[in-house]
Amino acid sequence: MRHLTFAFLTLILISCNGRNSDKENVEIIEKYITSVENLDYETMKSLLAPNYMGYGPSYGDSINKEQALQSWKYNVENIYKSIKYNKSRNTAVTINSGPNKGEWVSNWGELHIVYKNNIGEVTIWANSIYKIEHGKIAKSYTFYNEADALRQLGYIFAKPDDICE
Repeated sequence: MRHLTFAFLTLILISCNGRNSDKENVEIIEKYITSVENLDYETMKSLLAPNYMGYGPSYGDSINKEQALQSWKYNVENIYKSIKYNKSRNTAVTINSGPNKGEWVSNWGELHIVYKNNIGEVTIWANSIYKIEHGKIAKSYTFYNEADALRQLGYIFAKPDDICE
């Protein structure tokens, strides 16, 4: 009886602390990252909630599940040769109140992207934050330096006034 009570209390403590759901949520994001590395459209689709919304990398960027899947499919078929997370770290957090209340996983990664048609390759730092609901990714915010990626591909930035003179 003593062992049963201890096991029951341990289960309650794990549940109350969110450790079990934190672990499951991190596993969802790890599976999602693997689908990105494998250019696996179907797994990505299975991990996004029907009401998924993604934001970033620019301030005004937003995309729903259908748009995200169309964009990803196009990018896999036409733009990306490979994407590799050289470094990747995840942490789970629960926000208990406010408009962002819920279970979240934040991923920091160093990504190496190789483009098709000899366009080039880039290495970028990226941060994505995922809200998990009912075992699916319901929302994400992604941040990376778009200008740095373009610079690595050989683009040069200039103000329009400098070009038109």
